[in-house]
Amino acid sequence: MNNPEPRNTDYSKIIDDGLWSNNPALAQILGLCPLLAVSGTVINALALGMATMMVLMASNLTVSVLRLYIPNEIRIPVFVLIIAGFVTIVEHLMHAYLYNLYTVLGIFVPLIVTNCAIIGRAEGFASKHSPLPSIIDGISMGLGFTGVLVTLGVIREILAQGTLFADASIMLGEWATTITLLENYNGFLLAALPPGAFIGLGLLLALKNLIDHNMRKRQRSRIAVETIDGNAEAMISRPD
Repeated sequence: MNNPEPRNTDYSKIIDDGLWSNNPALAQILGLCPLLAVSGTVINALALGMATMMVLMASNLTVSVLRLYIPNEIRIPVFVLIIAGFVTIVEHLMHAYLYNLYTVLGIFVPLIVTNCAIIGRAEGFASKHSPLPSIIDGISMGLGFTGVLVTLGVIREILAQGTLFADASIMLGEWATTITLLENYNGFLLAALPPGAFIGLGLLLALKNLIDHNMRKRQRSRIAVETIDGNAEAMISRPD
């Protein structure tokens, strides 16, 4: 497969795409199954987000290194095989060193293989770029996905339990404790259920669209002002 490297790689755009403009969860709307199922607490969301980011980084790097040697006809099965291999490594590491967390996340760790965001980056980016941009893309996309997961986790955990970092010890060790924000709080059941996750994600999507709209509006206003100023200067400097 002969995919030449694009010239003048814009690393700032790669980072912006992953964190905001082309965020896997808020722009591409990918990976919704773990996003909605595991975001009940901050720790669960953070753990799955970090696992996903590790797989993204490793698979992007591997696909980029091998991109010139993978036949175009079988590239998708090869990409899936590469991703599955790294997911298996992450799963076994979590099983060995973070067993309690592994039991909480359950099937959602091996299901990282089916996350369309990962196969999408392998096909759409890593197979066309050299290793360094591919690693940066994996990190930024992983951070963007993790950020949405953790944000949902914060919202849902506070509303459902009145706490932050519940069961943090299963990931961070015995020194980590739960932060209780609301004493004697009975909880908001909807926030703990899947419909609450859908509502939370919808609110985040609406917030992103509102911010993007305001940014575009300010940009258009700035361009209009610069155009008017430029025309005025041209008229002033023009000889009679």
